[in-house]
Amino acid sequence: MDELCDLPAVEQAALLRRGAVSARELLQRHLDRIERVNPKVNAIPTLVSDAALDAARAADERQASGQRLGPLHGLPFAVKDTHETQGIRTTWGSPLFADHVPERDELVVARIRAAGAVILGKTNVPEFAAGSHTFNPVFGTTRNPYDLDRSAGGSSGGAAAALATGMTALAEGSDMGGSLRNPASFCNVVGLRPSPGRVATWPSRTPWQTMSVQGPMGRTVTDAALLLSVLAGPDPRDPISLTEPGASFAAPLDRDLTGLRLAWSPDLGGTVRTASCVVEALAPQVSVFTELGCHVEEASPDFTDAEEVFRTLRAWQFLLAFGPLVEAHPESVKESIRWNVSVGRDLTGEDLARAEVAHGALFHRVREFFEHYDALLLPVSQVAPFPAELEYPTEIDGEPQATYLDWMRSAYFVSATGCPALSVPAAFAPDGLPIGLQVVGPHRAERLVLEIAHAFEQATSASKRRPVL
Repeated sequence: MDELCDLPAVEQAALLRRGAVSARELLQRHLDRIERVNPKVNAIPTLVSDAALDAARAADERQASGQRLGPLHGLPFAVKDTHETQGIRTTWGSPLFADHVPERDELVVARIRAAGAVILGKTNVPEFAAGSHTFNPVFGTTRNPYDLDRSAGGSSGGAAAALATGMTALAEGSDMGGSLRNPASFCNVVGLRPSPGRVATWPSRTPWQTMSVQGPMGRTVTDAALLLSVLAGPDPRDPISLTEPGASFAAPLDRDLTGLRLAWSPDLGGTVRTASCVVEALAPQVSVFTELGCHVEEASPDFTDAEEVFRTLRAWQFLLAFGPLVEAHPESVKESIRWNVSVGRDLTGEDLARAEVAHGALFHRVREFFEHYDALLLPVSQVAPFPAELEYPTEIDGEPQATYLDWMRSAYFVSATGCPALSVPAAFAPDGLPIGLQVVGPHRAERLVLEIAHAFEQATSASKRRPVL
């Protein structure tokens, strides 16, 4: 029965509802997998087996009594260690919070619990989710399950590695500059960055911000859509939350793509350097869309000022979020966070004003681009998974990368647009490392993005190739 852990979440859910497997049995299979695999990849540093078994037992009793079952009934679930969980340690990967146990769930976790999921633990993150490589001084480094010497990406790296190895049926994460998409690409799973407001967020010190969002991860596009159906929806405590309920995302994703107009951009219109191994792996996969009846041509939105918009607003957010911590405990916060906070402190009113105006102009240029194209295809990451001992890639095909952010432009330029973007398994480099394809849609067009990615997934085989540990 061990192969249960490798089934898509929607198939596990169907088995549970038919009574072919109990929630306790399914959880135990996952706990056994964690015991065997987690020491190798370090994806789930906090495990709550006893509480999970109690929750699984309650799920079985609920089903036996004929009560209504939630859409995630009985599914084992791992929560990102930056999202607060009542009664379960939440550290943000920081020594300052190594023993922090929240007294309540934040909204995204409350929705997961209410949908019937069984929370089994927390997934590893970079310190305060800063950077797209998962390592921290509390729990150490999460390893890529396809090559243990490589990075699993980040900041949802623990979530991606746990999914890839069948240690959890579903997982969630957050994304400012690629934290859902980069690890999904590195670990051959699916990660969706929704439009701002699609997944309501609470609590938040900066509820009007649009750069950081929360979203679903799964082994398949359908799994990610199932989770989005639970996470999405309005909440009065989030002023930008969208009013549409999430239930529509649970509907079947099958769609005829004939006639769709797709743009393919390996380098975002010449604005970023993408490693040759990434482009060479993805280019043949783009032809799959032609076979599915789409019109595909090389084109890109004008990403002028996306760099300034993202970096300015990110630094401002870091100052607001971490400025007091850095001031109080400068030696207990990693250097890259201290650097981002210092950049935030140096910002002037003119800097913020210029970034806001440029942000609006970027939105409208991209909006007009999608009047001509239904979706944009591009690499998720500019590099394949890099050595785990590095903090970040320092060069791409000989081009130096000055900071820990530079190599993530193919993800964070898209973040600055506010458009939904999904990483779908697409190809493998010659050394066997996964490479994801990024599907970007118009603002708030998550359903279209999911349908396009699902059709591609069904027509290809990359998502079926699981790591062997």
